[in-house]
Amino acid sequence: MRRLAATTTALVTLFAVAACGSSSDDTPSGGSGGLDKVKVGAIPIIDVAPLHLGKAKGFFREQNIEIEVINTTGGSVAVTGVVSGQFDFAFGNVVSLIQAHSQNIPVKAVTVGNASTGKPGEDFGGVVVPPDSPIKDAAGLAGKNIAINNLNNITDTTTRASIRKAGGDASNIKWTELPFPEMPAAVMSKRVDAAMVVEPFFTIAQNQGARVVAYNFAEAIPNMTVAAYFATEQTISQKADLTGRFKTAMDKSLKYAQEHPDEARQVLQTYTKIDPAVAAKIVLPAWPAEINRESVQTLADLMVSDGLIKEKVDVADILP
Repeated sequence: MRRLAATTTALVTLFAVAACGSSSDDTPSGGSGGLDKVKVGAIPIIDVAPLHLGKAKGFFREQNIEIEVINTTGGSVAVTGVVSGQFDFAFGNVVSLIQAHSQNIPVKAVTVGNASTGKPGEDFGGVVVPPDSPIKDAAGLAGKNIAINNLNNITDTTTRASIRKAGGDASNIKWTELPFPEMPAAVMSKRVDAAMVVEPFFTIAQNQGARVVAYNFAEAIPNMTVAAYFATEQTISQKADLTGRFKTAMDKSLKYAQEHPDEARQVLQTYTKIDPAVAAKIVLPAWPAEINRESVQTLADLMVSDGLIKEKVDVADILP
């Protein structure tokens, strides 16, 4: 709770500072040749392949935007970066956005980021354990030490949901924060009992011998929206034209990635160190045209039950 309070205070202060220094018009942000330079915070995982693919295909330049992608580690870091002005837009899981909204931090989704495939056994993330672990299913994760990339986000929320659905007690989990790339080694060395990991590290962990005991994204909520591209409400209102052009380019990128999975796999080589052989085998997330609003509301309700937020949130306030 102390950590949560400190984070809230820091974010509110950052927003106040950013608000004082912002412009009220929709002027270009300094690009050359008439291009608006835009900084986008994004975790370097398969989820954001459409962002990098759209940049490579020129979809952003079509909208007079030149994007610079800056790596983050997760949703809470992305929220901080957007509020502080480090990023114009960012990719973050919807739980982090809901939590920020509940703390009166004015961020809002611009467009969908990615979604679960909805298929347990064929999704882009899950909970893995060492090959000789006594844990056989999600219920067996009760009371264990589980690695996640950021505390209080979609990874722990959906893992708890999977544990409860399997009949286990999700109230006494020990969570360990680790970057996704470190998780396969942490599991195999038994530094943690389990890890909730996404592609490409999900496949890497399994190639090293780790076993999957839960497909939490697919099991928690049907066809769940996992993440969104978002900005501050101030950016959305005061730079409406830029926001609209960013959304247009991003939506075209998402559609292209969904329809050209081979190119989505290939673009991984430009921003990750994933082996091409691994890239060929990983399960891609879904990149739908729209946010599944019902799934986001269900996540918000779970957050109340888990104590991540105190009061029920109407997600219409944070969705486009």
